[in-house]
Amino acid sequence: ESATKSIAPYLRSGNLIILESTSPVGTTETMERIVREMRPELFTNDSSLLFAHCPERVLPGQILHEIVQNDRVVGGVDSESTASAADFYRSFVQGKVIETSCRAAELTKLVENSFRDTNIAFANELSLICDELEIDVWEVIALANRHPRVNILRPGPGVGGHCLAVDPWFIVSAAPQTARLIRNAREVNEGKPDWVIQRTLQHAQKLKQPKVGCLGLSYKPNIDDLRESPALHIARELVTQLPPNSVFACEPHITSLEGIELRTLEETLASADILIGLVAHDHFRDISPKAFNGKLVLDICGMFR
Repeated sequence: ESATKSIAPYLRSGNLIILESTSPVGTTETMERIVREMRPELFTNDSSLLFAHCPERVLPGQILHEIVQNDRVVGGVDSESTASAADFYRSFVQGKVIETSCRAAELTKLVENSFRDTNIAFANELSLICDELEIDVWEVIALANRHPRVNILRPGPGVGGHCLAVDPWFIVSAAPQTARLIRNAREVNEGKPDWVIQRTLQHAQKLKQPKVGCLGLSYKPNIDDLRESPALHIARELVTQLPPNSVFACEPHITSLEGIELRTLEETLASADILIGLVAHDHFRDISPKAFNGKLVLDICGMFR
């Protein structure tokens, strides 16, 4: 809303306004309403504005490539807006530009992220079930995935980032009585970090002076992005619930972090009694099995398999 209000004074007849941010269904129409209220003179018979939604589909680290190569879904508030926005994207997008309504475009991006969130929730819930039944979840997933039409994802400490951890709630808020599976998936993934914390505390209580080393803090492997990171949440909670100087972390992609002591991989391996594998950075792939001797290892994301 603030972005729309900030550009409204500068709009002129015939301008095309495109929303790329992932947003709740109806947001593009809300943009039009705000501008119509602020600039009614631009909505006369002799004047018009065009409004459309085209959700961003890029992977961090490959943005410049994917912004050109990926297919795009474009939806306007009316057919003229849709056509104008589609022509704009076709001027530089080499993938397909698919035209639809603004509401369908908005929901499409939310569905894409909710689909992945739900699949991750299945894997995370399976890890909880296997823990309760004392079965190796990694073995079960490997065996199940030998079926030609089964592809279970890898469990982890939860789901993070500015998309997957947020966007499904837009669908839930739009249809709270109907979006039961999407809501349950979110609850499973949001509860996984607390499960990791409790498991760690149970083991730490067995030691007089526990030293807990967290391997990885970003929300996904090989990036420095900490937004909505379940690994970061786990580390911060352990710092508050264990004695001072008991918890430290190795995150090779950042150099400093308030409230958590960062150590090198060598220092972390040497000083920790309990190691928690939270993020499968390539930096951790070559750790020698000998480095785990005498330590309890909680391999939450299966990076040491």
